[in-house]
Amino acid sequence: MDLPPWGHAWKGRLDELVIDSQALTGNPLGDPHRRPLYVYTPPGYDDEPGRRFPSVYLLQGLTGQVDMWRSRKAFSRTTPEALDAWFVVEGAAPAIVVFVDAWTSLGGSQFIDSAATGRYHSYMCDELVPFVDARYRTLPDAAHRGVAGKSSGGYGAMVTPMLRPDLFGGLVTHAGDALFEACYLPDFREAARALRDAYDGSYEAFWSDFRSRAGRSKRTDGVLLNVWCMAACYSADPDGTVRLPFEALTGRLIPKVWDRWLAWDPVRMAASHADALRGLRAVWIDAGRSDDFYLDLGADAFRNELAAAGLHEDRVRFELFDGTHSGIDWRYPEAIGWLAERLAP
Repeated sequence: MDLPPWGHAWKGRLDELVIDSQALTGNPLGDPHRRPLYVYTPPGYDDEPGRRFPSVYLLQGLTGQVDMWRSRKAFSRTTPEALDAWFVVEGAAPAIVVFVDAWTSLGGSQFIDSAATGRYHSYMCDELVPFVDARYRTLPDAAHRGVAGKSSGGYGAMVTPMLRPDLFGGLVTHAGDALFEACYLPDFREAARALRDAYDGSYEAFWSDFRSRAGRSKRTDGVLLNVWCMAACYSADPDGTVRLPFEALTGRLIPKVWDRWLAWDPVRMAASHADALRGLRAVWIDAGRSDDFYLDLGADAFRNELAAAGLHEDRVRFELFDGTHSGIDWRYPEAIGWLAERLAP
């Protein structure tokens, strides 16, 4: 593939917009309530003013913010460019793709409502979807609307259709957070050791240190940030107090708090949302066989729960590929194209 070092000859169109969110106004972290979003319209959109299109909402992983989609890696297209190249191929089913921003100053939101981070599930479902439907020629019902993402974005893609089957009829999850005992539990011991050795067991001390050295990282930053962000999403009290699922100095599990996390595990949520899952038109699940967080195990477990819920296997595409958790953006175009085809009228 011969690519130019910069630039792209667009066949579709990428619009940059801003939404003023009421759901995020006054959020606990003081993060912006005016949020950017990108909306991609496929080739032919402007030439066929009477035609309506399926839509796919694309969610980023932890620490993602929407302008990162423009980041270019050597010898490759950006994700929006790669999608544009996919949709221009003859026979590809066209779709509108919405690039969602759900960044928080803790790193992410898991795309759920939380008293500690803000109402990001409500923002996406109750504000962003109507905003897009009002401005673009979408097919404005669940049967023609999907959601996709990687990692934390893949988590959002799994849980959102379970919580809002009235809005979303299909999903793509690339190495989405699932089977929490495999992907999260091992982090607790590392986080506890880092808190003990460097921060006297205090997350306040960690955040003070972390924010004082922008652009300079320590080895334990990632695990400490991830654990706190997940706790803020899964186990925050109604007043916004964040509860860790383990003792900060020892790593000893606190079962009552850990149970709150498990209640948000897509693998465990599936049984109680079986009706919503059976109604999905299409589900793409994949992960690298060597995923750093063992999310290949979560992918397989979620696939099994879909079968137990009664979703017919011909609506599910499952694949474990050679790869880790990183460098798998190349999975997006085919997966979103596959979903768009199945969400088409």
